[in-house]
Amino acid sequence: MPLDPTSMSADPVPASAAPGPASTPPPPPIRFWPVDDLPALAPDPLLDVLSREEPVARIRLPYGEGCAWLVTRYEDVRFVTSDPRFSRERVVGRAVTTMRPVPVASQTAGLQYIDPPRHTRLRRVVARAFTGRSMRRLRPLAERRAAGLLDAMERAGAPADLMEHLHGPFPIAVLRDFLGVAEEDWHRWAATGEALLSAGAGSEQRAAEAARTTRALITELLRRRRDDPRDDLAGVLAQATAAGEITDDEAVSLAIAVQVSGGHAVRNNSGSMMYALLTHPGHLDRLRREPELLPRALEELFRYVPHRNGVGIPRVATEDVEVGGRLIRAGDVVYNAYLAANRDPEVFPDPGALDFDRDNLAHVAFGHGPHHCLAAVMARMEAEVMIGAVLTRFPGIRLAVPPEEVEFQRQGLIRGPRSLPVTW
Repeated sequence: MPLDPTSMSADPVPASAAPGPASTPPPPPIRFWPVDDLPALAPDPLLDVLSREEPVARIRLPYGEGCAWLVTRYEDVRFVTSDPRFSRERVVGRAVTTMRPVPVASQTAGLQYIDPPRHTRLRRVVARAFTGRSMRRLRPLAERRAAGLLDAMERAGAPADLMEHLHGPFPIAVLRDFLGVAEEDWHRWAATGEALLSAGAGSEQRAAEAARTTRALITELLRRRRDDPRDDLAGVLAQATAAGEITDDEAVSLAIAVQVSGGHAVRNNSGSMMYALLTHPGHLDRLRREPELLPRALEELFRYVPHRNGVGIPRVATEDVEVGGRLIRAGDVVYNAYLAANRDPEVFPDPGALDFDRDNLAHVAFGHGPHHCLAAVMARMEAEVMIGAVLTRFPGIRLAVPPEEVEFQRQGLIRGPRSLPVTW
């Protein structure tokens, strides 16, 4: 059931949390946030309440220990994610309050849990695979993949599940081409992304096993690339390890991060974007009439669609910092709510409306600062190819069931439709 923020329990302020100087307000009470499943594209009601009433709040999540600050307003989120006094590296080894029992990414070797200058060094290596040249190489392959998948859907006939025919297999196929995984090997990879991002109770063992399997698969792929260099991500990482720029563990963790964001996340996010269009027929009609509007429309869709549940990886303050009128002490844990920032009415007027003519397109759907998603360029390309191909091939496409009957993912970190029945 959707979370009712008016009935949330608030832990009393511990006696040890004495107020600071007279000019500094005492810390707010701690709210427990279960991060419940929400229907379709409904925004999280807690984030909306906090953004209006308590933009720098304290929360406790289902796993881990202690509490954390939650920052919800656009400017505050951009500040925390770009200020070097907030460290991801300091999270490593701490039992912080969190949404899931097992981290999705390695805390010791990847981009997610490190700070500059090490972060800069690793990011520079991965960026070699996300160039304009590599996307120009990848896009014709992606277009052929989309065309083939839609051919099969047309042959199968209406009604058809767009998740099964397009949004599920397409990102996996593109990622396979980008990573350099042989098609016959991909079936061993495909299920691990789902397990790595499962946040439900009892998922710890499954996620740990998926992490071990994924590491073994990527280690084998990098070994092959050392013997058979190619122009793909595995080739870039293998070359960097051979040159001593990164370690084997760092290469594996970087590849895992790309696999998770490039497969499972793109599948669900693009499916949600298509659902948004199918439930806004006026917007869908406009894109049919004005296909040149698609790149701009996609930016608004990235802002509008809630691509995840809850929050991602936190940071730790390395010194006392004031954020939004609250004093965050050195050692405090801080989460950023990108979803709330994308609905900040001070930045995006009428944020609940899907508006292709919106003046400000500077959303933070891909993060901000040093940890801004490197794969954003590929995600944009994939969304443009998928949605453009669907509108061209099936100009009369529409939902085959009422919107409320479309089933969405449950107990996961990434939101999106499980199935998307359409007809044409």
